Amino acid sequence: MPYPRVDSTHRGRTARMKPAAAVMVGWVALLWIIEAVNGSTSALATYGLSPREFGELRDVIPMAFLHHGYDHLMSNTVPLLILGFLAALTGLRRFAAVVLTIMVVGGLGVWITAADGTVTAGASGVVFGLLGYLLVRGFVDRNAVDIVTGLLVLVFYGSALWGVLPTNSAVSWQGHLFGLIGGVMAAFMYRREPPLNERITGRV
Repeated sequence: MPYPRVDSTHRGRTARMKPAAAVMVGWVALLWIIEAVNGSTSALATYGLSPREFGELRDVIPMAFLHHGYDHLMSNTVPLLILGFLAALTGLRRFAAVVLTIMVVGGLGVWITAADGTVTAGASGVVFGLLGYLLVRGFVDRNAVDIVTGLLVLVFYGSALWGVLPTNSAVSWQGHLFGLIGGVMAAFMYRREPPLNERITGRV
C-alpha cells in the first residue's frame, strides 16, 4: 500500500536527523540494558524463540531484543545504529512500520524453519531486514538520494548478504534470510510517491 508522502527535500531530511539519531541511540541503549539484566538474572531468556511451538509465537517480537551474550550484542550494535538511522530519515512513522514488518516476517520465518531444539534471539534479523529495505527503497520510491544511499550500503555491507546462507550451524541464517525478505517486502508495502521534481524520468 502506498505510504503517505513525507517531505523528502534536503531540509526535510536534515530536520529528521536528530529524531532518527535519538531513536536509534535509545533503541541500542535499551538492548544493552536488557542484556545487562538478562546476563545477571537470565530472567528474560524465556523470550527467545523456539520453533513450531504455538506458545512461542508470542516471542516473535521479543526475540529481537535479546542476545546470546555481549559479543553477540556488540556485533549487532554498529550496523543497527547505522542502518536504522538511514532508514529512519524518511520518517519515524514509516520506520516503525518497516521495523515491525521485519520483526514479524523474520520471526515467523524462524518459527517455521529453524532446527528443532534451537532458541533464536538477536537483532541480526532486523539488521538484515534494514539492509534489504535500504537496498531497494530508492528504486521502489523512485528517489535518487535513496538509490545512492542503497548503493553505498551495498558497498559497505553487501558482504553481509552471505549470512543468509546456511554456512554456520551456530548462526540463525533463517533469521537473516527472512529478516531480509521482510525488509524488501516493507519497501513495497510502505512505498511513497515522490514529488514530481524528484521522480527519475527517462525516454524510451
